[in-house]
Amino acid sequence: MDLLATPWGLGRREGDEVAVLDLPHRDVGALVADTGSLAAASTATVLRRVPVAEALATALPPLPAPGTVWGVGLNYRSKARATGREIPAEPILYVSAASSVAGPNGLLPHPSGVTDQLDAEAEIAVVLGRRLYRASEREAWAAVAGVTAGNDLTARDVMKATGTPALAKSFPGCTPLGASVLDARTLADAGSIGVRGSVNGVVHQDDSSADMIWSIPELLARISWYAALEPGDVFLSGTPAGTGQDRGRYLVPGDVVTVEVDGVAPLTTTVSSAATPVAPVARADALPAH
Repeated sequence: MDLLATPWGLGRREGDEVAVLDLPHRDVGALVADTGSLAAASTATVLRRVPVAEALATALPPLPAPGTVWGVGLNYRSKARATGREIPAEPILYVSAASSVAGPNGLLPHPSGVTDQLDAEAEIAVVLGRRLYRASEREAWAAVAGVTAGNDLTARDVMKATGTPALAKSFPGCTPLGASVLDARTLADAGSIGVRGSVNGVVHQDDSSADMIWSIPELLARISWYAALEPGDVFLSGTPAGTGQDRGRYLVPGDVVTVEVDGVAPLTTTVSSAATPVAPVARADALPAH
C-alpha cells in the first residue's frame, strides 16, 4: 500500500485509481506524526475515487514538513567504483536543511550564481514513525513508517569548495520527496529495494539497496547511538553510480529528472531558471576551501 497527498485528501493507490480516504490528515507526514505509521490508511473509509493519472498530475508534497533530514554519502559500491574512491571505513553522515524539501511535479529554481554543477541523486528515502535512540538494527527497521523516492540534489562545486554537505544540498527545492509513500510493513526487509534515476527520459541510474555498503537499518541504528531520531525525520540512503558527476554532465534549466523506487509513484522535478539571484555570495569556484 502506498499513499498520495491529493487536493481531495489523503489517497491510497489501488490499480488505476486512487481511493481518497476519510481521514483528518492532509498528507502522509501528518498521518505519521499522529499515529506513527501508515496503518490507519489501510482500513479507512473511501470517500471518492480518482483516476491515478489525475491524482499523480496534481499530487501534493507527501512529507511537506519533515523533522531532521539525514543523508549518507558514498553508500553504493557502484558509486565508489565510478568515482575511483575507496570504500569508506565509516559512513559519511550529514544533515541538510529541512527547508530544502519539496514535493513531486515541482519546479526547481537553478541556484545559478552559486553553482554550475547541480547534480541529481536518485535515492531511497525513509520516514521514521517512532523515536530511535541507541537502537539495534532490528529496532531501527521496525521504526520506519514509510519508504519513498528522494532526489538529494547536490551542487558538486560547492561541495568541493566548502567540504560541507549542508551547504551543497540545502538550496530551496533541492530535496524533492514523493510522489507517494509506501507502507514499510509491506516490505520484508530493506535489502532489495530498486531505485532508478533518469534525466529527460534517459535512465542513468539503475541499482538496488543490495549494493549498499551499509544497509538502511545499519545506518539508522548507527545514527541513533549519537543522536535521537524522531517521528517524521527523513533519511536519504545514498545514490548509485550514474550521476552527472560520473558522466560529466550537470543539470541545466529545462531538464526533467525522475526518480523511481520500487512500489512508489515516480518523483518528477523540472529544473527552471532562477527568478532572482539565489544568494549574494561569490561563485563556488571562488569560495575559500576549508
